Amino acid sequence: MATSSALVLFSGGQDSGVCLAWALARFERVETVGFDYRQRHRVELDCRVVFLSKLRERFPEWASKLGEDRVLDLGVLGEVSDTALTREQAIGFTESGLPSTFVPGRNLVFLTFAGAVAYRRGLEALVGGMCETDYSGYPDCRRATMDAMARAMTLGMDRPTAVETPLMYLDKAQTWALAEELGGAALVDLIVEETHTCYLGNRSHRHDWGYGCGTCPACELRAKGWASWQAGR
Repeated sequence: MATSSALVLFSGGQDSGVCLAWALARFERVETVGFDYRQRHRVELDCRVVFLSKLRERFPEWASKLGEDRVLDLGVLGEVSDTALTREQAIGFTESGLPSTFVPGRNLVFLTFAGAVAYRRGLEALVGGMCETDYSGYPDCRRATMDAMARAMTLGMDRPTAVETPLMYLDKAQTWALAEELGGAALVDLIVEETHTCYLGNRSHRHDWGYGCGTCPACELRAKGWASWQAGR
């Protein structure tokens, strides 16, 4: 039987906003979950509420499919992490070669809790914005990691648990193109205005591609992708 329901890991950022639209275009029932792990850019948690509200208003055909939203308190993840996303420290690279914005275990924890919520709610698939094409090099964003987590949850919860990653092999320009394909200019505008991706939580600067400091790795990737998408249209 085809999968008909999904739980979207919706952070309030650009990628997860596109993934939410992708899920609404494919599943009959969609719910969302976010995580408060004491991230420096906690403004994304406020943005996600506004985004969900306006998505319902502007896309009534999706509103009927969009169910409950919840935010889980994972503050303990922030407590055990010493990273540029959970501490006031400069963004750079660590001795391991990974960016200092890498929060060890973050996506593993997110997926485990999302899997538990999906089990309780009777939702069949998990959908996340993980990507290994145009990203910061995080090992927990790779498809191999997602496959391993899907196998572990399927075994540990004794039911099939798929992890869908529609952006896995797309660059940021292709992600913008997908947003336009899914919801036209209205969805692109909503993502630009109401999502948040900047690691520093800066919403005082409005760029063509959205709000952010413009210099952190997340902003640089987003700006580059926007420019490439615009140039290729």
